[in-house]
Amino acid sequence: MTSYAPFQAAHEPTGHIVRWATWDGDHEEVTTILWENEGFTVSGVVGREQVQYVLRLSASWQVRQFILFRDMEEPDLWLATDGGGRWGEMNGAHRTELDGCYDIDLACTPFTNTLPIRRLPLLEGHTAELPVVTINVETLEVRSVVLRYTRLASHTWRYENTETGVIVDLEVDEHGVVLDYPDEFRRAS
Repeated sequence: MTSYAPFQAAHEPTGHIVRWATWDGDHEEVTTILWENEGFTVSGVVGREQVQYVLRLSASWQVRQFILFRDMEEPDLWLATDGGGRWGEMNGAHRTELDGCYDIDLACTPFTNTLPIRRLPLLEGHTAELPVVTINVETLEVRSVVLRYTRLASHTWRYENTETGVIVDLEVDEHGVVLDYPDEFRRAS
């Protein structure tokens, strides 16, 4: 099993910055990974969908909070988890339909595939099926979908959405961050 190196740059005030472009090159996402308060704060600005997302992660890459901004200063969506698979909105409403999920999946960014890849201790050839919170950034629909991750090689993973049938092989860098998402996103830096 390959252990991904820690983000040395994430401990710097500027953080670790990753950029992707849409496959056609027309739009860009800039994502910053910062180490603060004993965990990571990830902030992504996605040009095509004109959204910003913020993820607060534990030191072991487990989601603690998710915030989505679209066209207003106040968040459009703010979810939190207790780390044990129970989810709620920041107003206190328990989202029972999301119970058992540990990760977030946004179709508008390749970054969210990094979360289970960084966290899962899979050997090459091994697979894990995970219920994951999926969010449609246009409609704000939030629901649970089962995703399958298979480690094909030290830096190659297969992502499968069991609901849609989408299957994509993903290469990751030395930190476990997705490089390209074929036909969707290319690493720009």
